[in-house]
Amino acid sequence: MNIRAKTKAIADLVRPELPLAGGIGVITGQIIALETFPTVFLGLMGFLTAVFIASAAMVSNDYFDLEVDRINRPQSPLPSGRISLRELTILVCLFSVAGFITSALLGSLAFTFAVVIWIVAISYNWRYKETGLLGNMMVGFCVASFFIFGGVTVGGLTNGVVWTFGVLAFIFDLGEEIASDAMDMEGDEKRSARTIARVHGKRHAVRVSSFLFALFVVVSFIPFVMGWLGRIYLAVFVPMDLVLLYLTIKLLKSHTVQEGRVGIRRLYLLLTFFVVVFVVIRIL
Repeated sequence: MNIRAKTKAIADLVRPELPLAGGIGVITGQIIALETFPTVFLGLMGFLTAVFIASAAMVSNDYFDLEVDRINRPQSPLPSGRISLRELTILVCLFSVAGFITSALLGSLAFTFAVVIWIVAISYNWRYKETGLLGNMMVGFCVASFFIFGGVTVGGLTNGVVWTFGVLAFIFDLGEEIASDAMDMEGDEKRSARTIARVHGKRHAVRVSSFLFALFVVVSFIPFVMGWLGRIYLAVFVPMDLVLLYLTIKLLKSHTVQEGRVGIRRLYLLLTFFVVVFVVIRIL
């Protein structure tokens, strides 16, 4: 396999939009806590820590999901043979060590926080994915922790807005995970995962997911109601909430697994886009 094809395989394995979203979450947490842009060093090390730790989690996930992916995603790098088990193991080790180093440069508390996120993420991939809701909550915890981690790196652990964004990230990702499980029921049958979709049915899982997205919209108003953020915040989040509700309705009406997966991806990209817009506005 040539270098271009191998690079494409690694990118498919890492799914870079997800680690990048984690890095953006850290920067967002830093900006919220500081009410200004962090130093280049703090911003870069925080961003890289999230990217490396999330990448390690994404890559290791494909190792533990190999048999399931043979059913759900046979075109994925590992089951298709585009990436070998040895190459995957090397990638996990490299990303993990890189994440520990960058977090250690931010101090002992940041390092400890990064290790906890890594442990939860790897534990989920290894053992707790089959637990259904508990596993979904573990993933939500990891995603939310990147916002909190950003606050930690700049001394803003007690900042109310930082925690609100963490809660929003948790609610959103929990909804996304439950919806994703509803789209992966065939593969989940193979590993006997006790997901909401398998226990109560696909439509019920999608409804629970939609409820969580609606709850996200409600919680998103807390920073404005509490007086922590002003009208500019509303100018960013109200349009996002409206589009999110629209996409949620489309998800409820989806008839095929492919339609559902496309809808979930759009929801994730929507949140990432508006968080970026919010960060830019805060900087300016």
